[in-house]
Amino acid sequence: MSVRQRRTLPRLLGAVLLLAAAGISCVGAAPVSHSAADATTRPLGRIVPVPASVTPSGQPYTLTSATRIRIDEDSRDARAVADYLAGILRPSTGLSLRVVDEDAASGGIRLRLSGAEKALGDEGYRLQSGRDGITLTAHRPTGLFRGVQTLRQQLPAAVEKRTRQPGPWKVAGGTITDTPRYAYRGAMLDVSRHFFTVEQVKRYIDQLALYKINKLHLHLSDDQGWRIAIDSWPRLATYGGSTQVGGGPGGHYTKADYQEIVRYAASRHQEVVPEIDLPGHTNAALASYAELNCDGVAPPLYTGTAVGFSSLCVPKDITYDFVDDVIRELAALTPGKYLHIGGDEAHSTSHEDYVAFMEKVQPIVAKYGKTVVGWHQLTGATPAKGALAQYWGLDRTSPAEKEQVAAAARNGTGLILSPADRVYLDMKYTKDTKLGLAWAGYVEVQRSYDWNPAAYLPGAPAEAVRGVEAPLWTETISENAHIDQMAFPRLPGVAELGWSPAATHDWNAYKERLAQQGPRFEALGIDYYRSPQVPWPAE
Repeated sequence: MSVRQRRTLPRLLGAVLLLAAAGISCVGAAPVSHSAADATTRPLGRIVPVPASVTPSGQPYTLTSATRIRIDEDSRDARAVADYLAGILRPSTGLSLRVVDEDAASGGIRLRLSGAEKALGDEGYRLQSGRDGITLTAHRPTGLFRGVQTLRQQLPAAVEKRTRQPGPWKVAGGTITDTPRYAYRGAMLDVSRHFFTVEQVKRYIDQLALYKINKLHLHLSDDQGWRIAIDSWPRLATYGGSTQVGGGPGGHYTKADYQEIVRYAASRHQEVVPEIDLPGHTNAALASYAELNCDGVAPPLYTGTAVGFSSLCVPKDITYDFVDDVIRELAALTPGKYLHIGGDEAHSTSHEDYVAFMEKVQPIVAKYGKTVVGWHQLTGATPAKGALAQYWGLDRTSPAEKEQVAAAARNGTGLILSPADRVYLDMKYTKDTKLGLAWAGYVEVQRSYDWNPAAYLPGAPAEAVRGVEAPLWTETISENAHIDQMAFPRLPGVAELGWSPAATHDWNAYKERLAQQGPRFEALGIDYYRSPQVPWPAE
């Protein structure tokens, strides 16, 4: 880890250079104002992910004791976002920031839902800031919520602290108009190798929200542990979930626990994508029920980290009774569109059995109203109509395997890109990183950011790419501090790949904006990795 470096810019040219470094096109921007050059005011758009359009102008808005958060009368959706915003700002600013109906006040911070703003889509927003107030406009409540994340980052990093700070609390003047590049922007947390409590998952959800992530993929089953209660097969959780890597106590979510995670994610405008990995990665299930094994003998529980040795018994009818029950119960708990059926590293399943299994299981997912997601090995069978294949290969993956995935994409299968040597958050940064693995190579911050999802997979149409996802596998991850070290600062870069226009992509500009996230990480209590590739501010 390097000593943090302080970067200074000439006062008069500060705003111009910062905006240029951010890769922001400010068409029609006003001349640099006092607000943009004010050291207490973050230049407009100097955030992560970088917005699609930024036009600085006029004076900043300063939060004061008179500031109110205004919403349209009787807008329950807007009120929920306003209450969330107030909950973030009140502890650090010490301001009351009352939430009021629009007619009850003027100025302040206005959250506005408009049916006429269809161009903003489900997640887009417009932020207008000036001396007299701030207006956040969106077509949908999710857009307001995404705009609030931008507003947070425009304020000083100390706004994230839970104790009163001195301020001042200024938001630069101008307009941001912002919509996402991709509709699917995910992060995966493996709760099977090591179990994480509901509160730990909520903490990660809050971290994801700041960077406009909209999918939380939960890896709920693997060889080392089954983590979700299934009423019709109760030993899956009580026995199959009783351990974890290294032999710890493990754990599982009751249905109420899982529903609480889903509810909390929804309050942060994230959709939970549950995964039951099939037909491999199933030792915890096989150990729980002997009849799921072809020989009728249950193997012992497993606490190691090897892969590819387990498989459901494809010829047995009970296998599909089991799968039907699990998917039925999990789908009933999951309001989101997707259900992930794994499909990777099924080395103990013959190709013929794998194809036969997927032909029977994919219709079960559809029967219960969900869309199939599978790891990219699913393309070795026939993906269901509308299915998404999640690519986790490497730059060095064989051309034949890449072409198999690309061919499926050309035939209509959507792609989520999670190349392991780019965005697997469990990969070591360098050979000296204490946590993580290195089978995909070392993944420093620049490598995780500096690639283009639309052009990554040869032969795959750009329009087949639905988005990106950053998985965090947990063979070596067992506590919050471990998540912090491995996810930050790489996760914000993956979020930017998913949100920001391709034209804004530039490592040299990004690393400067990322550096300014360091104090925010600290204010949030995130123990991040101080990559020497990033010019973090000096302490």
